[in-house]
Amino acid sequence: MSNDNSLMTSPVSFEVNGEAVKLTGNTVKQYLVRGNGDVSDQELVMFMNLCKFQKLNPFLNEAYLIKFGSQPAQIIVSKEAFMKRAENHPKYEGFEAGIIVERKGELVEVEGAVKLSDDKLIGGWAKIYRSDRKMPITTRISLEEFSKGQATWKAMPLNMIRKSAIVNAQREAFPDTLGALYTEDDALTQAEPKDITEQVQQEIKEQANSEIIDVEYSEVPENDSKQEQSQSNQRRQEPATKQQSMFEQGGPAF
Repeated sequence: MSNDNSLMTSPVSFEVNGEAVKLTGNTVKQYLVRGNGDVSDQELVMFMNLCKFQKLNPFLNEAYLIKFGSQPAQIIVSKEAFMKRAENHPKYEGFEAGIIVERKGELVEVEGAVKLSDDKLIGGWAKIYRSDRKMPITTRISLEEFSKGQATWKAMPLNMIRKSAIVNAQREAFPDTLGALYTEDDALTQAEPKDITEQVQQEIKEQANSEIIDVEYSEVPENDSKQEQSQSNQRRQEPATKQQSMFEQGGPAF
């Protein structure tokens, strides 16, 4: 960090929906950065100024920083905050959105986030209406392109792809307001945690019992082996010999 400590301690103050928000470099670095990287002064300044001028409250998870290793930090805005800003635009007149499914060999656009049991989820769609446009701004996106296998996408794929379609359509409808804002869908692939469970299980399957283990042993000479076997047989025969001898002598006296 720089020698000037004012960046880390002096707050940047602004209001979001009537609530006061104060950000310092220390606060951002300790509570609002995700990942294992060390953010730079420049990245801290950019984040705090973005929150100030875009009226985003990071304490409500409306914005946060992602920093992994030496990769550039990414400023991420939540989809909810993104949609809220679009709705506050004076020319915004609502939207329609849903999912795209494959049904009996055809692509069908379904409004909402509900599909039939036999439908295959393909993607999402959204239409944004503006008061100064004759036609809505329409976007269609692919599930394969947007879903990276995160837990939320696995649990709620229909809802997630619909919401992503809305965000992309809103960005196209209001580029001046939303063009510089990025959601988690826009994050770089390498900055996202990977689920390596399947990879580890496959490696275990491939490598199991494939390692050759050297075990030291010594050979027993043939003569010694025969001698040990003879002694063992002799020990097994001794009780029978003693029993036979006892009966030959008339047995024990009672």
